[in-house]
Amino acid sequence: MSQEQAQSKLPVSFEFFPPKTPEGAQKLRGVRAQLYERKPEFCSVTYGAGGSTQEGTFNAVREILAEGVDAASHFSCIGATRDSVREQLALLKTMGVRRLVALRGDLPSGYGIGGEFHYASDLVSFIREETGDYFHIEVAAYPEVHPQARSADADLKAYVTKVKAGANSAITQYFFNADAYFRFVDDTRKLGVDVPVVPGIMPITGASQLMRFSDACGAEIPRWIRLRLQGYGDDMDSIRAFGLDVIANLCEQLIKGGVPSIHFYTMNQSAATLAICKRIGI
Repeated sequence: MSQEQAQSKLPVSFEFFPPKTPEGAQKLRGVRAQLYERKPEFCSVTYGAGGSTQEGTFNAVREILAEGVDAASHFSCIGATRDSVREQLALLKTMGVRRLVALRGDLPSGYGIGGEFHYASDLVSFIREETGDYFHIEVAAYPEVHPQARSADADLKAYVTKVKAGANSAITQYFFNADAYFRFVDDTRKLGVDVPVVPGIMPITGASQLMRFSDACGAEIPRWIRLRLQGYGDDMDSIRAFGLDVIANLCEQLIKGGVPSIHFYTMNQSAATLAICKRIGI
């Protein structure tokens, strides 16, 4: 099989966030329809604090399943109890969900660690105890180190603990440096875990929002990329064209290095992700 044929068969997946308005929900249906042309392995829906967000997550997951595509629900355990998690797992089962992205979740400002789960590894262990192998469990990976980790070594050990608790695979935080990804995979294999680590890819469609996100989540924007983006000012066409070049090149490096699949953080938009897929032939 040629490199081009291998790329065309590389699995992809897409992430969405729950829309907050009926108009947003309608727009997202159109976005999903366009992205489904790439025949994703699954689509995931993010999950935030508060009941309304959980309801939005589950509603979006129901729609994706009804559209004939496998859906993964994000599942956060901050503030949760064993009973509440048990109830949610039962609901997800009745919905037909077979895939979860198990996360600790973000701590609200000024919030101590409450509930019965302190780490994502606790949640993964509990899901396995309750449901056996029913769910395919994804966990988060941080090639450039979780922003709240005590050290890079501690972060690696936390990841290994999550995987050994019963994770099937991992999806990374987005990054712009392929070496960080490959080093992370090598380091975790040396520590005895070898589940697939799927690179998370963030299309570049703007400058200020990307910089805000990256500063908050610990994803490093290389200086040369940051300066180029700043130099374009409000020239959105140039930013998008430059972003397409940068991310397509990153994906090519990852594919040549043998990644198992690629996960796109779509931000509920289709154009940039579709442009990247077309450029790299998947």
